[in-house]
Amino acid sequence: MTKIMTLAVLILIVAAGAMAFVRLAPTNPSLWHVALNPRPLDIATPSPDRVTALPNGAYVDLTAAADQTQALLAKLDGIALASPRTLRIAGSAETGRITWQTRSAFWGFPDYTTAESTPEGVTIYARQRFGKGDWGVNAARLTAWISALNA
Repeated sequence: MTKIMTLAVLILIVAAGAMAFVRLAPTNPSLWHVALNPRPLDIATPSPDRVTALPNGAYVDLTAAADQTQALLAKLDGIALASPRTLRIAGSAETGRITWQTRSAFWGFPDYTTAESTPEGVTIYARQRFGKGDWGVNAARLTAWISALNA
């Protein structure tokens, strides 16, 4: 075997191992299904009802009356579960907090999104598990979910 073929095989083995690690790493809901109030981020003044993109995720505070947050969470749960490669890992609208896992199509990278009822409405925080930047996928997903909420 030539050096180039040996290198190519080695690269494929490493890539397959990395993909297996990402896809098979267990999800521990207690690490991701966490309280969002007080805000876990260093966002000085997020704009209400607007998604704030972060280097590793996205954040939004949706305004709603206190008696409407459970219905808003229930509707958001339906939208999230209708999204490709998304499943609920913990919580419910009744408990006031839900966390979903969404995996990327090819590589299977997991992102975690938590929505929590607050006195002012619903806070949603989407973040990646692996890597340094999410290339805007969490902000795009949150924007799509909020558009569906308003439709």
